Amino acid sequence: MNPIQQFEQEREARIAKLGQDQAFQEQSRQWLEQSMRRQYVYNFSWLGRPIIQNPIDMVATQEIIWSVQPDLIIETGIAHGGSLIFSAAMLELNAACGGPADARVLGVDIDIRAHNREAIEQHPMAKRISMIQGSSVAPEVVAQVCAAAQQAKKVLVMLDSNHTHEHVLQELQHYAPLVSKDSYCIVFDTFVEDVPADVFEDRPWYPGNSPKSAVHAYLKDHPEFVIDAAMHQKLQITVAPDGFLRRIA
Repeated sequence: MNPIQQFEQEREARIAKLGQDQAFQEQSRQWLEQSMRRQYVYNFSWLGRPIIQNPIDMVATQEIIWSVQPDLIIETGIAHGGSLIFSAAMLELNAACGGPADARVLGVDIDIRAHNREAIEQHPMAKRISMIQGSSVAPEVVAQVCAAAQQAKKVLVMLDSNHTHEHVLQELQHYAPLVSKDSYCIVFDTFVEDVPADVFEDRPWYPGNSPKSAVHAYLKDHPEFVIDAAMHQKLQITVAPDGFLRRIA
């Protein structure tokens, strides 16, 4: 066994052990809950734009974008645009290392505020970014996204808009089929299912009505996707437990 293989085996063993460590998992869940109560994820930016993501999840997303080498990333939920800029920057790095030269990010949001749109369009990464304003589950929006996906060879999807069960389930029904084999549909904020309802008392989602409940409902009839448990096991502090869905068929 060469040193690289040995390192990878040791890493896999550590991740598997974390998957059995109930005490550490609970500590991680508690930390995540408390961080959300303090709006911790609002504290960061990527290349100058606010990115409302947990930094640990950003590392995981980078790993997936590198391994998949998509030429289209579809994101629902834009906010300030930091996630679009992040994805575009990762595609730029992929291209510099021999990946798809014309890879793009397509963002969808029901309300792209003028000041955010202007900042995104003026950013150096804007050359890789397109945006659609409208509900991610509206037929006319879905049609535009599907048309864009038909031109792509490898598609990665990230769902991060309205986090209610029904909305996320509709997003999965529309967008998960666009995901290429061996790529991912990442469903963010599945952790809503695992924290007290009052963490989001000003929002319409809560345990039982969350992205995770939508994920499990979708997977019942879609064996072409599996939960990549190793992702949330190694991250521990993640907003997407059970949310890293890998397409296997």
